[in-house]
Parts: sequence; C-alpha cells; structure tokens
Amino acid sequence: MDLTVADNPGLKERMDESDAAAVARACAGEAEAFRVLVDRYSRKIFRLAYRMTRNEQDAEDVVQETFLRAYRRLKQFESRSSFGTWIFRIAVNAALDLTRKLGRQGQVEQTASGPETEAEPLSQLATPDPAPDRLLLSGELQRKVESVLASLSPQVRTAFVLRHYEGMAIEEIGSVLGLKDSATKNSIYRAVQKLRKELEPLVTAPTLIGGRLAVPKKGAEGASP
Repeated sequence: MDLTVADNPGLKERMDESDAAAVARACAGEAEAFRVLVDRYSRKIFRLAYRMTRNEQDAEDVVQETFLRAYRRLKQFESRSSFGTWIFRIAVNAALDLTRKLGRQGQVEQTASGPETEAEPLSQLATPDPAPDRLLLSGELQRKVESVLASLSPQVRTAFVLRHYEGMAIEEIGSVLGLKDSATKNSIYRAVQKLRKELEPLVTAPTLIGGRLAVPKKGAEGASP
C-alpha cells in the first residue's frame, strides 16, 4: 500500500487538516486519512527510532511496527490528547521492545554514516569552513556522543533524544515515557552530566542547558554557562 502523497494529489490537499480530524476520518474507515498521519509522522518516528537503535533497518522496522500498532489502537485515541505524543509513546515502546528482543540495550550498532545528516546540532561544532583537524574533531565528537548515549539506560537516553533532538517539552516527554516532570528532568540532567564529563576533553566547555548543547560563540568564552 502506497503511504506517500507522491501519487495522490488529493491527499496533499488534506495535509493541513488537524490530527484529530484525520484520526476521526480514519476511524470512519477512510484509509486515505491514515495515510495522511503516516506521511506526517513517519520521518520523525524514523529519526527517533534510528537514534534509539543506531541501526537503519531496525529503525525502519520500528516505524512499520509503530503504525501497525497505532492503526490497531486508533479508536483508543482520545481526540483531546495530542496525537503526536500518543504516536511517539507507541514508537518508544516499539523501539524498546525491539532492542530488548535483540539484546542490544547497551550497545551501539556502528554504521559508516547515519541515514540523516540534517538538523544534527552536535555536528555543527565545526566552523563554516572547517580545517581538516576541525573536521576530525567533529567526527570524533560525534562518535563520542553516540558512545555515551549508548551507555545510558533506555529511559535516560530516550528522554535526552526527545528533548535535544526532537525539541519536545518536558511535559510531552513525561507523557511519552510515563514519568512525572521531576523524573523527566532528572533523566535529562543525568544524560547532560554524563555528556559534559565525557566531552570536556574534546571541546572547549560547550554549554549544556536543559538537555541541549550550545557551543560558546567567539568572544563569549568567559561568559557564565
């Protein structure tokens, strides 16, 4: 079944409708409505799944399993809730189920390069016109970040990924993981502290705020973090 808008111009016209409206139509039996949701969220879910599994094929499997589970449970979705948060919760559980099944909770699946290169804040540590040694540092830094994230517990790693890479609010992350705000903040803080400790030898004191990495701008080295 084609799940994209490429061969269905009419589907594109519906992309601006609300998630709740699309869910309502899907529950009424309109297959096209569910394709709208798939097209809207599949890329985000793949990105999350890849960062949790570190394996492209596993990430694709997680995306398929996520939408399969979502379709089966669609009538359980409450329209007053956020569909995005709901589908992310399913995706996180699907990814955790897969990593447990494969026995890879604390391992990183090494690949030559990730499937996504856009919106990688950590890779932006390189200057606009980086020298070879700067490029080497950037690559080493990225590998170190991946290694540190892989060493974290699934809950802590997922909280950090949702906050840092997906830009989700604390309340949303808590809802996805089934945690109170305080526990969510603590999970992110633990990830930040571990990253700070491991990255300090590689970079000049990057600032980590609220689970996000920020590189000091030139001339601001003396500023307080």
